[in-house]
Amino acid sequence: MRAKKKLSRAIALALAATLSGCQSKGSVSEVLDPAQIAAPNAPAGIAAAGPPQATQSLGTGSTKITMLLPLSAPGTAGEGGRKMFDAARLAMTDLGNNLITLTVEDTRGDAGYAKDLAVKAITTGSKVVIGPSELPAAQNIAKLSGSNRPPVLALADNFAGGPGVYAVRLSEADSAAAGAAAIATKGAKKFVLLVASGANAGAVEKRVANGLSIYGASLAVTLPYSPADGGAKAIADMGSLVEAPDAVIVASGDASPSQLLAALKSKGIPSKTTKLIGTDRWLEHPMDPLFEGAYIATLDQGETGPIADRFKTTYNYQPDVNVAYAYDMVALTAGIASAVGPDGFSKQVLENPSGFRGSTGLFRFRADGSSQRSMPFYRVEKGALKLVEKSTSGF
Repeated sequence: MRAKKKLSRAIALALAATLSGCQSKGSVSEVLDPAQIAAPNAPAGIAAAGPPQATQSLGTGSTKITMLLPLSAPGTAGEGGRKMFDAARLAMTDLGNNLITLTVEDTRGDAGYAKDLAVKAITTGSKVVIGPSELPAAQNIAKLSGSNRPPVLALADNFAGGPGVYAVRLSEADSAAAGAAAIATKGAKKFVLLVASGANAGAVEKRVANGLSIYGASLAVTLPYSPADGGAKAIADMGSLVEAPDAVIVASGDASPSQLLAALKSKGIPSKTTKLIGTDRWLEHPMDPLFEGAYIATLDQGETGPIADRFKTTYNYQPDVNVAYAYDMVALTAGIASAVGPDGFSKQVLENPSGFRGSTGLFRFRADGSSQRSMPFYRVEKGALKLVEKSTSGF
């Protein structure tokens, strides 16, 4: 109990399970299979927009943590990496300077180089690796074998996770599942999933189906669609396959859902009897009048408020979700180091089913490397998100 209270105080994250276990100190061969270290790299990413950044070290604590960020990458990747670095500096000032030593490496936005840096960190004594944000690198790391490999908190978008390689970001699958679960708790039983074709479609379907099963609901049908044709065929198929669904979930991936929503509207969806459920990915696009009436589970902006205010005061620019994720992961490692010690980064701690509370809300890591989040549930009304429920999760 004392350890739990200490951890909660140290990182402002709530833990409700006994913290125990430690990682053994072994040789490089025990950390990773030597054959894996020499495995071919993933294809190189885009060349750096600026000169590569030198390795930087923050803090003086005894717990060694490595953070991999695309600091010199071009475009939005590099911008996100630099924001995450500023977030890490803020978290270290707030919580970590005397607890951990955070080594920040520039991946340059190159997936192959990011994987090499991760292997180096894994095999040279880091207790945790935060990052990388390059999806191919995270996927590559998840395939590596080793009995005593330290945990990796991957910052890549749309990463499914793997044993010991945890997906940090809110995925579209979790947002869709949480939204569907919130509607299922109101008595809805029959759901249709319209999901953008691609590598993530299966993960979205599995997560939504599992979440619905908890509430005695189910997917009547899953219809992958091509955003290029607006989903016309999928919606036509839905009409012939399912009669009067209680809800339709639209997981649109990277594309705007507007064209598909126009086709659904022509079929009378949403309606009093058929709810429309969107995902957090919709919110990456301008709020469209066609979003009106849809339900969306997404991160609570109120949770990030205190950190966002300090961040803006410190760095004189507005933070975004990259800042929140990076801050939380540095805070988490500092808190565990404080409460349990340098060897406390065990599966029992990181996969605590009660989870952690950070600036992105309540989240937990699962044994398969995926993450789950409890988040607010909103309805789109007059072009804005109106709170329906403070918390929903689908788990």
